[in-house]
Amino acid sequence: MTTATLPTRSVPALARPDTHRPLFSDVVRSEWLKLRSVRSTYWTLLVTALAMIGLGALFCATFVSHHDGFDLIGFNATAQSLGGFFLAQLAVGVLGVLVMSSEYSTGSIRSTLTSVPQRHLVLAAKAVVFFSVTAAVAIPTAFISWFAGQAILSGKGFEAHLGDPGVIRSIVGIALYLAVLGLLALGLGTMLRRTAGAIAAVVFLVLLLPGIVAALPQSWQTSIDPYLPSYAGAAIMGPSRLGPSNVLGPWAGFALFCGYALVSLLGAAYVLHRRDA
Repeated sequence: MTTATLPTRSVPALARPDTHRPLFSDVVRSEWLKLRSVRSTYWTLLVTALAMIGLGALFCATFVSHHDGFDLIGFNATAQSLGGFFLAQLAVGVLGVLVMSSEYSTGSIRSTLTSVPQRHLVLAAKAVVFFSVTAAVAIPTAFISWFAGQAILSGKGFEAHLGDPGVIRSIVGIALYLAVLGLLALGLGTMLRRTAGAIAAVVFLVLLLPGIVAALPQSWQTSIDPYLPSYAGAAIMGPSRLGPSNVLGPWAGFALFCGYALVSLLGAAYVLHRRDA
């Protein structure tokens, strides 16, 4: 007696569970397409470049015009020409917030997280793309700002030279400061989700917090100033009249600032996993 066997049918491809997991390179490519397709990216990066170059040149021109009334002790010609980072950091911070908060405001974050269920990959890809783009714009902008500032300062003999100790570190470092600040803002935008609230948090950290500390007794200022995010990051340029005199060492301050950005991104990763889109 033979056993009857039923014919087997292959499962249609559409019925099979999709086990494909996107590669990190695929997610990076997707985030790059998103970033470059948004008009605000070009405007904020343009504002960053114009602020760095224009404001830095203005600071140098003002110094040259009124240098007799300035105390030359602690004068840093490189920091003077790179002073435009003060305004440029706001533009970078806004863009860093928008990289994530804009997806929440439009609802496109749902499609993003559906396509890439591994949420940490989305955040990591956004961080890699944003850091790379910001650094690619900020580094040449910082060099142009430095050359423009030194051309103005040379009229009074106050200029620095590219081969002087710490000059290259300051130029590249302040550009990296802007890129890392963008990562800190990206983390805040992910945690807070709301564009206005996250931008307000960035403004508080880089502008309002130093002003609040400046209203404290001098002994408190001396203890707190070196560890504020903006002062720690800008320490990469060394001491200057544009900031407190008691800054951390260039690399120690920058390392602390990178730590702030890392904490922000880790908090963003935690929140991204815990909350619904």
